[in-house]
Amino acid sequence: MSVQLIIELPEGAFSALRKKPADFGREMLLAAAVKWYELGVLSQSKATEIAGLTRGEFLRSMERFDVSPFQTSPEELLEELGEVEEVGH
Repeated sequence: MSVQLIIELPEGAFSALRKKPADFGREMLLAAAVKWYELGVLSQSKATEIAGLTRGEFLRSMERFDVSPFQTSPEELLEELGEVEEVGH
């Protein structure tokens, strides 16, 4: 099930991205989903659903926005790896 949302935008908004209104709407959904994922508001699965893409397509699209598919910082990853090593010994 989907819900239709009507958003009023100035006419110049479409020419800014050189997109037709339908294409602009899809791009706006993708940009929002990527940003919300980046901020940790959405899971990757939910962001993919909102963007209307497969997971692979979503991951490839994130590169356009210079967003990492990983939400773990290098410091957090090192910390987690340290915990794994401690448990393994």
